[in-house]
Amino acid sequence: MIRVATVRDDAAFVWLPWLAGAPLVLCMTVMALPEIGHEHALAFRGIYAVAYLFWTLPLVVVQRALQRRVAWPMTVFALLALTYLMSIANNALALLLAVHWGAVPAYDWHLLFGGLDGCWLALIAFCAIHAVVDRYQALEAERDRVREALALARDAELRALRYQLHPHFLFNTLNAISTLIAEQRGADANRMLARLADLLRSTLERSEVNEISLAEELALTGHYLDIEKIRLGERLALELRVGADLLQAAVPALLLQPLVENAIRHGIAPRTAGGRLELHVERMGEQLQVRLHNNGVTSPADAEVTSRPAIGLQNVRERLARLYGSAHAFDFVLAPNGDCTVQIAMPFRPMMAVA
Repeated sequence: MIRVATVRDDAAFVWLPWLAGAPLVLCMTVMALPEIGHEHALAFRGIYAVAYLFWTLPLVVVQRALQRRVAWPMTVFALLALTYLMSIANNALALLLAVHWGAVPAYDWHLLFGGLDGCWLALIAFCAIHAVVDRYQALEAERDRVREALALARDAELRALRYQLHPHFLFNTLNAISTLIAEQRGADANRMLARLADLLRSTLERSEVNEISLAEELALTGHYLDIEKIRLGERLALELRVGADLLQAAVPALLLQPLVENAIRHGIAPRTAGGRLELHVERMGEQLQVRLHNNGVTSPADAEVTSRPAIGLQNVRERLARLYGSAHAFDFVLAPNGDCTVQIAMPFRPMMAVA
């Protein structure tokens, strides 16, 4: 792939400056308009135009080689000399034709050095255009390298943040399984282990993906909710409202599970009577709005826990910032009664467009 890209870049380097300098032929044509009607005038102008186009192709290659290996003052001097020699060669060809057509009586070497301005200046102008195009391409290539480096760094950070969730979640779930075993709820412990295996398999399959469809994210979160329903039973009430037309919306992988885990662990689980977890997803214009609300507790101990940013909550906040920058919003509201609301706004994009 690298070799193919290099060949294509080289071809672009040759043809782009040539195309940029080709309109100089039009300028030469306009300059020749006053000579219309003179014998062989258009023929001579045509010869100079064709000669200009012919010389520009090797001139691109030579200028590129000089810019790579020689300091710019020497490059300028060498190009001035080379284009001057090319102009003399053009005059030599034109003089031969002039003798053939009888425009001049004989071949005079002194005539080779006269009237060079038109062709020479055109070739010098082409070299200047070539230098500008070359500089622009170099800047664009550098910008591409910087963007690629930033993208690689962002992906590495996102992977690190996702991997941070795995041991945190695994510890909590294994602790819950241990509690079930201690309570002699062996059947529930086995079911929780099975759900844990399903969840880990799903997360590992998507370990290298930054965004997935909302449908996939809801399915993954459903595995986790199955685990918590086994542990909490009727103490956990769920309300889910998601439009069917939003299921293919692109969302960060592991967006909902850490938020749901935070809501249940720090809000609903400590309540004796349990609580309600509400998840609403809707589209507002060009934004996807996610709202998660859960009941909480008002005891000082729990207030102290919820006042500190939970690992999952902070992780989601950081990943949203790296993925969407200023195009997202993240709001965390803790009510006096302990209820908690998380609201997220992010760009709405169908998963097909992301792929």
